[in-house]
Amino acid sequence: MTPTHPPPVLVRDATVALGGRPVLRGVDLTVGPGEVCALLGANGSGKSTLVRAVVRLVPLAHGAVELFGTPLRRFRDWHRVGYVPQRTGAASGVPATVAEVVASGRLARSRPFRALGSAERAAVDSALALVGLDDRAGDSVAHLSGGQQQRVLIARALAGEPDLLVLDEPTAGVDAASQDAFARALRTLVGLGRTILLVAHELGPLEPLVDHAVVLRDGRVVHDGTPPPAHAHHASPAHDHVHPHAAAESATPGWLR
Repeated sequence: MTPTHPPPVLVRDATVALGGRPVLRGVDLTVGPGEVCALLGANGSGKSTLVRAVVRLVPLAHGAVELFGTPLRRFRDWHRVGYVPQRTGAASGVPATVAEVVASGRLARSRPFRALGSAERAAVDSALALVGLDDRAGDSVAHLSGGQQQRVLIARALAGEPDLLVLDEPTAGVDAASQDAFARALRTLVGLGRTILLVAHELGPLEPLVDHAVVLRDGRVVHDGTPPPAHAHHASPAHDHVHPHAAAESATPGWLR
């Protein structure tokens, strides 16, 4: 990286303990500009904790995080970061349309209490089109399927036009149509040079877009490099998602055993 183009995400020796239990243990991570980086690993491996540490939702016990070359404790340009947590649903009990929820993603870039201008409306429309929900803009979020609600949350993050998009298991438990729509959106973002950090069990339709994979086990990095090819047995109901990729395990014995 040159001094004028620091990595969007730099994590060094990150250690996190939750409830007195170590969750991350000395993790290093670098995500370069325009890169699509996937965090893989079994449940409880620390993937979600790592991305939550990156966006300052959980504190580090040790180590450091930098965003765009700025230490996390001094980082203020949060409009450059879009974050989508694990699937929780976009409906909150307060009546809201799809467009209204997505428009809330513009708040970090707008003055309080100011009506949306043409640029903001265009950003909302573009985000909805990216996730394939432009025809549902006026619908109540509560009437959407779980997968569609997840796409609304992704569109809300995209509406802020972030340079870095952080996604925690964006396709987990959603229907195939939503997975394909998200893959198409990601492909467009890659073409625009956006940086993407995502957590996943299986890459599925996202695999061709990922150029950097980090595998965690018990809070430690056990692989950092090119994503190994997936194998068909991962789709089997008997597969427990312990191994991110079988070929990788054979190349690095004992990764996730």
